[in-house]
Amino acid sequence: MSKIAASVAVATALLSGNAVAETVKPTIVLVHGAFADSSSWNGVISELQKDGFSTVAIANPLRSVSNDARSVSDVVAGIDGPVVLVGHSYGGQVISNAVQARENVKSLVYVAAFAPDAGEAAAELAAKFPGGTLGEALAPPVQLADGGVDLYIDQAKFHDQFAHDVPSEMAALMAAGQRPITEAALTEKSGEPAWKVLPSYFVYGDGDKNIPAEALAYMADRAGSRRTVVVEGASHVVMVSNPQAVADLIEEAAR
Repeated sequence: MSKIAASVAVATALLSGNAVAETVKPTIVLVHGAFADSSSWNGVISELQKDGFSTVAIANPLRSVSNDARSVSDVVAGIDGPVVLVGHSYGGQVISNAVQARENVKSLVYVAAFAPDAGEAAAELAAKFPGGTLGEALAPPVQLADGGVDLYIDQAKFHDQFAHDVPSEMAALMAAGQRPITEAALTEKSGEPAWKVLPSYFVYGDGDKNIPAEALAYMADRAGSRRTVVVEGASHVVMVSNPQAVADLIEEAAR
């Protein structure tokens, strides 16, 4: 083989390798928030899997930002290849703190989610703008042995507060299976956020009663959102009521 032919062969191999690398689809890692569980992503997962994406829905402990971020980081560390991290509600703060030294995370998607800056807490961001009614919808706190408290949404108020745009039968199941969050997690200050260095995307409903739409818009703008999708009338669980819109944005972030 001549030197020219050999050079062409090497160049062709390199180009082919790059083409393969560019077509590798990221794994989508989904992190639920307070008062939800991993099943809240089921509709989104169905859409992503139809389009050939590998998905992992993490069981978020909801104990503290630092602890929960470590749990997510450990899962991400075990994934071979690129990752898109997706967080709902409090899960947005978790993904913002979970990517230190995880070079395989390529982008972030915030689904009706908190995107705090360093030193901010979820509770203070929710109260920064008017319109949130979560406080008055909470059940009496559950006392924990360590002196802290777990928070739940009152099941009788769950549908209207959390998921007004899903069928009542589904909302009743979600209310019964909701995962509690510690009050300490909602008041814990965030570390330096990943949205300052990674491309971020936001989707939320303008009917959200947990995090006011004005607060969500503020956080998306501050994070330099590459694309923000506002779903008219959607509740806090926009991924349950509008899974296609959420999946479409995740796939855009994956590209």
